[in-house]
This record gives sequence, C-alpha cells and structure tokens, in this order.
Amino acid sequence: MSAIMEIINATRGNCACGVKHETTIKDIRIGSGLVHQVGAILKENGFPKSILLVADQNTLKAADGILESLEGFAVELHIYDNLRVADMIHVAELEEKIKGREVAILSVGTGSVNDPCRLAAARQNKMLCIFASAPSMDGFASYSSPLVEKGFKASYPAKSPEVIIGDTKILANAPVALKSAGFGDMVSKYVALIDWQVSTLITGEYYCEKVAALTRQAIDELMVLADKVTENDEETAGKIFEALLKTGIGMSYTQNSRPASGAEHIISHVIECKELIDGIIPNYHGDDVGVCTLETLKFYDALAQRAQIDTRYEDVDWDAVYRFYGPMAQDVRKLNEPENIIDLVDPKKLKESWDQIRKIIRSVPSCEECKTAMKKAGCKITVADISKNEAFFRECMYYSPFMRKRMTLLRMRYMII
Repeated sequence: MSAIMEIINATRGNCACGVKHETTIKDIRIGSGLVHQVGAILKENGFPKSILLVADQNTLKAADGILESLEGFAVELHIYDNLRVADMIHVAELEEKIKGREVAILSVGTGSVNDPCRLAAARQNKMLCIFASAPSMDGFASYSSPLVEKGFKASYPAKSPEVIIGDTKILANAPVALKSAGFGDMVSKYVALIDWQVSTLITGEYYCEKVAALTRQAIDELMVLADKVTENDEETAGKIFEALLKTGIGMSYTQNSRPASGAEHIISHVIECKELIDGIIPNYHGDDVGVCTLETLKFYDALAQRAQIDTRYEDVDWDAVYRFYGPMAQDVRKLNEPENIIDLVDPKKLKESWDQIRKIIRSVPSCEECKTAMKKAGCKITVADISKNEAFFRECMYYSPFMRKRMTLLRMRYMII
C-alpha cells in the first residue's frame, strides 16, 4: 500500500470535528514507468471493459505508452487540441458519450482536462481514473470541479476519482513552467488556511483540525523542496505529487474547496473570467494564483501590523460592483442578494477578535518568506510577471470578494477602519 493511501485510511471515517470523512478514492499509485501498467491497475480496481480516454494532444503525448497498456479494453478516444479552459460545454459533451453505457472515464492530464471528467462522471455515476501528466495543481483528488459557464467561473460538487496514477518519470519530465505553476498553487494554501480559521472564529463556520493539519503538512513539506521543483528528478517529482494529493484529499473529506482555496483563488477566478470576456486565454492557473497569493499575504501581513482596529457595518457601492462585473453582474447579484454572507459578521466580535486574527495571520509564513521560496521554484512573483496591468489587477482584487459566497478576511476588509 502506498504511503498516501495509508494517510487516507488513517484519516477516513468518524472525526472529532463531527463529520464522517469519506472519499471514493480506492487506489493511488505513484512510481516510475506506471504508464505501462495503467490497464492492469484499472483491472485490479474493477473498472469496466469499456473506457473513454479523455486528454488533449499535449497530455496524450506526455503519456506515451498509455494506449498500449489498455490492451483488452474497448477504448474510445475523446481528444482535445489544447484544452486550457474547462467549460460546462465539455461536461455536456462527455455526458453524452457515457450516458446509459457501462463505461468508465480515464482522464489523462491535469485540471482543465480532469475537471469536466470529474463532473461528468459524477452526474452519470461512472468510475473515474486520473492519470496525471504534470504536478501542476492540487485538484487530482478533489471532490469539486471549477468550470466556466457562459463566462462565469464557479466550483461544482463533483466526485473524487476511484484511482489516481502518477508516473514519476512523466511528472519529472513535465515542462518546468507547469511544475513551477504547481508550486504556486500549493503556496496559496497558506491564505486558504488563514481565511478558513478566521471565518470559523468570526462566523462559526465548520472547521476540521485534522483536514487543516493535513493541508498544512503538505504545504510545509513542499516549501522545503522549493529549490528542487524545476529539476528533472523522479524522487522529488513523486514527493511533490504526494503533497499535491494531500490537499486534494482534504477537499475530498470536506466535499468543498475550503481547505485549499481562499481569497487568492477568488481573485484569480475574477481575472480569468474578465480575460475570457475579452477573448484572452488565461495563464496557467498556478501562475496567477501564486501572484494573487503573494498580494493577499502582503495585505494580510499589513493588517497584522495593526495592534487594534475599529469596525463598522459594511457599506458597499453595489452599483460600482455590478458595473465592474459587466456581463457577469447577474450571476454576482445572485451571490449577494437577498442574503449577503457578510451579514454573518458582527462588527463588535470582529474588533474583539483582532488579537486572535493577527495570530492566525502570523501562524503561516509571511509574504516575503513565500516569495523567497517561490523564486527558488521558478515561479512568477509579480503582477508584471503574469502580464497584468497593475490597475486592472488592483481592481480585480478589490471587487473579488463578491464573486463567491465564501467568507474570507479580504471580504471583511470593508468592515475594518
């Protein structure tokens, strides 16, 4: 049994948080040359004889040998040219192919390929295997799928795969840019943990110490490997992949992205949606998220410098908010009216809890510490690095809290004076 499966088995089931942690994950394999064993692994895990293999040209090329490993299966290919943006249209396409059939999905790739597969498999109750083509993001074991629908990006409850396979030879040989993006995505979990703890403190939101600890362990382990991220080294690639899986398992246990996604991801989603409206293909997810993480940490670090604050009830210019979102305004309006998540925050409690909030912020590495690690990992670290106009980025950051019904410290900024 792999070390990561031992972690799953040790943390699965009833928990002190009051929730029974479950996941559909049955098997995780990490090792060299596993691309040639995919068929055997699927058979061991009871997959049906018919397989829909979903990939794009790049990920299929990276997984050279996978088709030959599927001897004995009836394999149908669904290959995209270069899938950079996962859309609900892709989910509909896949559902149409698997509906009413005894078939499983084999997703070869990373986020943009995996996410439509995850939701289609969930909706049609089909088995799913993810074969990772690069250690570029943390969603391999996730329960949810971030997808774009009519220009608006949201996360949909989906399913974790029954099987996850990582061939360390392929992961190590992945493009450096993808590996660096994966590191940027992982560092973002520090912001996610701040936001989750602050929301729990102020609003009483559900929180699991065990899941949070698993996420924190994964990030800390990866930070130590920062200077090895860009190397073509199988052992390092395997460790990085395991760290990415741990955060995905945490999301699977809570059945949402709370343990691994906070204000920084929302900012990134706003940027992506605004760019899609203008016909711009977004950067790699981890590149934008990494920079959003540093900018959010910079803001939080500055807040932590304040010994005390005054608070007020939120006063927002909603006309300005909806003007900013333009074609997305109606979707954003639904998230904020008639119920506004900020109504859960008592200004008096926010003020009285300020010392605890400062401690929570300081419980994770600072912006400068994260920036140092990200430099070692070859990450993009400035707004200019991700080719964004500074004014555009600041506007996206300012208005981002209204795009999700999720409490973050950044969402509370309008109450702090």
